Amino acid sequence: MSANQTNNSDNQEIDLGQLSKKIGEFFGGISMYIFQWILFFKKNILTIGILFVIGVGLGIYLDKTTKVYDHQIIVTPNFGSTDYLYSKIDLLEAKRKEKDSAFFKSIGINNSKDINKFEIEPVVDVYSFVNNATTMATNAQNTQNFELVKLLAEDGDINKVIKDKLTSKNYYHHTIKISSDGKINRDNTIKPLLDYLNKSDYFQAIQKTFLDNVAIKMKENDSTISQINGFLNEFQSNTSGAQNNDKLVYYNENTQLNDVIKTKDGLIYEKGSQRLQLVNLNKIIKDNSEVINIKNNESTNGKMMIVLPFLFIFMFLLITMFREYYKKQMLKLNS
Repeated sequence: MSANQTNNSDNQEIDLGQLSKKIGEFFGGISMYIFQWILFFKKNILTIGILFVIGVGLGIYLDKTTKVYDHQIIVTPNFGSTDYLYSKIDLLEAKRKEKDSAFFKSIGINNSKDINKFEIEPVVDVYSFVNNATTMATNAQNTQNFELVKLLAEDGDINKVIKDKLTSKNYYHHTIKISSDGKINRDNTIKPLLDYLNKSDYFQAIQKTFLDNVAIKMKENDSTISQINGFLNEFQSNTSGAQNNDKLVYYNENTQLNDVIKTKDGLIYEKGSQRLQLVNLNKIIKDNSEVINIKNNESTNGKMMIVLPFLFIFMFLLITMFREYYKKQMLKLNS
């Protein structure tokens, strides 16, 4: 029994000794590896210094000469033209990738070589979508949009539903994003772009018919309001005459005077909404606001003075390590 205990104790001491030796070798290897890197930097300090200076100088030059700017146009597609708008922006991006300068010149954009990107995304505003924030919204439309969001949310995360491509196209406002090398001005890029988006025979015909219908409705509302005003004036005259005669007059509750006044108020509100429509619907793709020449400092833009020196040094280290690896493998092969 004691012999077995002695053997177990000896084995444990041997295992601990081997483990201690392995740990010592591991840290010794790391120490040697670090020392080799110190010797390498000491040996190549001049080359590394030159690469660093060249990288800083070239980075400063690129930061001064190459500047990326972002531009945003918030638009509202009218008359159900959302899919049309997205397809047009996709076409512009495809033409940009093809470097089709002739196409861009044909639509009035002469600086297409400086443009890096065309894209569009919705302005996520689920509250306005649910409330149907249009000038002619009805309670039925509000309820319909709310039920649609509820239905879509039943099968997944509400946040994903809100940002889903199918849902997002139903938002009222969308942002056209443009990126360019150097600044642009409205006349040479933004205006030709908006003119191009608003050239559609189909939607222009819909726009004309819609605006004609609004004008007819406004005229009819004016006529109805005039008739109501005539009725109210006549009623007021009768009331004043009755009061002057000092006679008690009983008015039948079925005159529905309150309903007449409410109808007039509703027509006046509708007329105001129609006037607002004429402002918002004067274009197929209505531009609401635009911000141009926002300097882009994302990614490596404006940071080349920092990026290039370390990139050059990293490439030098990579090439050197590959050369050493190649030499060792050739020596093994030859031996």
